[in-house]
Amino acid sequence: MTSFDVGAEQPPTTTGPDVPATKKTKQGVRKIDTVKEYGQNNEVPSVQSNIHCVPIVGQIEGHIVLPPNNKTTKYEHVIPQLVAVEQNPKIEGLLIILNTVGGDVEAGLAIAEMIVSMSKPTVSLVLGGGHSIGVPVAVSSQYSFITETATMTIHPIRLSGLVIGVPQTWEYLDKMQDRVIRFVAKHSKITEPKFRELMFATGDLARDVGSVLLGNEAVETGLIDAVGGLGQSVNKLQEMIREGKKKDKNKQKLH
Repeated sequence: MTSFDVGAEQPPTTTGPDVPATKKTKQGVRKIDTVKEYGQNNEVPSVQSNIHCVPIVGQIEGHIVLPPNNKTTKYEHVIPQLVAVEQNPKIEGLLIILNTVGGDVEAGLAIAEMIVSMSKPTVSLVLGGGHSIGVPVAVSSQYSFITETATMTIHPIRLSGLVIGVPQTWEYLDKMQDRVIRFVAKHSKITEPKFRELMFATGDLARDVGSVLLGNEAVETGLIDAVGGLGQSVNKLQEMIREGKKKDKNKQKLH
């Protein structure tokens, strides 16, 4: 588990060997004839935003490179984005979109711990699924949403690869598990005993212990703050940005 500009029609332009040719249409849409690193964008609305979106999809890849047919989110790609968001004055808020099956525990916790330590407003949205180590990432934001049909799977940490059959192996696994439990309880409204109970429950998973929570259930247990989608997430983030600016102004007045 372990930003765009609307203008008059212009001819195609190329800014360099690594930059694709672009064209502005009368509808203010820039066409980009390439597959970008995070997906294909043929028609992107030309707007400016003070929010940066980080998608975490597929499997969170850590120290071990997964097969090329796996959809992955590499933590060494996400971490520089988070650093850039923290340093860029034009970006005022971060939106994390999750649809992940989980992945490397240490990589997931590294991403979650970086999000928690950010000074700018953060909101997460679970779409489809936020399973396994995706749970700590989902609760690491200052406010979290989950769609009605999305699910979250909570289960004990698993080890893959070579396992040495000595007491130290179990102690290490137990400590990692405690890290996850304490992190989730600290950054959400769920208690440690309740989260541990869901983690070791039997009945929901056919071949393993654990629990599967639907959108409303994740909110009822205190794991996620509210049920909502993209509109609610963006509105909440903009609201948090405005509140932050008001607090800064009040501090300046006091000084």
